[in-house]
Amino acid sequence: MEFFYPNFINDFWRVCGLVFFRDKDHFIAEENGKKLKRFDKERIVAFCREKGIAMYDTASAIRRLKGNASDNFLEVATPTDISALLARIPDCHAIAVTGQKALETFLEANRAISAQTSEPLKASGIKIGEAVPVLLDCRELKFFRMPSTSRAYPLSLEKKAEFYRKMFKEVDL
Repeated sequence: MEFFYPNFINDFWRVCGLVFFRDKDHFIAEENGKKLKRFDKERIVAFCREKGIAMYDTASAIRRLKGNASDNFLEVATPTDISALLARIPDCHAIAVTGQKALETFLEANRAISAQTSEPLKASGIKIGEAVPVLLDCRELKFFRMPSTSRAYPLSLEKKAEFYRKMFKEVDL
């Protein structure tokens, strides 16, 4: 995949369009005034740079066990080394995972410690849309569990946008 959330039926870029521009179609590519069935990668990259949003997968290598995009049939072969990634972006002060599989992969691969209890972070301790303070490699971060933007996730686009709007506001975007 060329960039994050390129699948036109995933709502991540529509959510960002609603949150930042009040237009769910803001990131849809156009040609001669006509909307195409794809997102505008250049506009998305420029937006992420302007806002200071870094994106990365919780897994560096996966196996799709069936020929679809469902996380139910995804096997993590190599989790991402989040510590090494964070070392490259010292100004990062928040991490958000989108969906259950990303949450589970992150927590299994990283020793994220609750900054409130000094205990390992557990998925059951974080509600969707909430942030908890965590310690990761002696660095305190806000850790957000966000709803999946997949259309398979049973939440309206507007409700998903409410969760993301709250998160972006909390990190001063």
